[in-house]
Amino acid sequence: MLHRVATVLPDLSIRQFEYLVAVAEHPTWADAADQVGVSASALSQGLAELERRMGVPLFEREGRRRVLRPGATTVLDHARQVVALSTDLARWADRAKNADVGAVRLGMIDVAAVHHFPDKLEEYRRIHPDVDFRLRVAPSADLVEQLRSSQLDLIICVEPKEEIPGTTVQHAMTEELAIYRPDTKRLGPVEKWGPWVLFPEGSHTRALISHELRRAGASIDVVAESHQPDVLIEMVQLGLGWTVLPVAQAEAGARPLRRGRILTRRNLVAMMRSGSAPDPAVAALRSTLFPST
Repeated sequence: MLHRVATVLPDLSIRQFEYLVAVAEHPTWADAADQVGVSASALSQGLAELERRMGVPLFEREGRRRVLRPGATTVLDHARQVVALSTDLARWADRAKNADVGAVRLGMIDVAAVHHFPDKLEEYRRIHPDVDFRLRVAPSADLVEQLRSSQLDLIICVEPKEEIPGTTVQHAMTEELAIYRPDTKRLGPVEKWGPWVLFPEGSHTRALISHELRRAGASIDVVAESHQPDVLIEMVQLGLGWTVLPVAQAEAGARPLRRGRILTRRNLVAMMRSGSAPDPAVAALRSTLFPST
């Protein structure tokens, strides 16, 4: 049974291949040495070492000059390929260190993605066009679970009521939540507020809204629920009920809702997994969203 034995050339270096390409592409060895940033003697020694390790003569005398032998074309072609690929790899590494490659998985609640940070997201995409950027818009509870399960790298969500193990939290912003009513209704006495169309029971913001409405003495008769602010806005426009929404959402667009009063405020936070390996692309996104940190 025959066994194929692979021949391995000992310790050939990329630097030696760079010398060979430089000599082939420049009229004199002095020019080639200047191109690769070494002395002519260092260039000569490096190429002599390449010949020794190859075990094949690469140069011949032409008068007082040493020139590449015709048979060295195969080695030269290989050297050019190695140098080109190494240059590509070095450029990739430089981009990676400067957060220009890789993947970023960002999660945001809708108001953050649409109203608070769209300009920052556009800026990041413009500066880092080669990053594989993925944005997921979802309610806060879903984003937190996806962060903890490593489906997302960074999220912007409503501040959780309790500390989430395995995460770090950074304050992002505080926004106002206001009461909005159909145009046919006046704010009137607290006991006459409603009925309500609100975020679903169990959501971070719904808990905050319910707490503040009870503190104000309002009854909470909920006739419809939705995670989608646009749906809640349309329900109010149709006269189905009152709602409480972030001012940035409710008062945007061609048909803004009519504000009754500010009910409360909520904090939005940026969350990441604690102890995760540093990722330059994620760090660059975070710096773009929060330039003062």
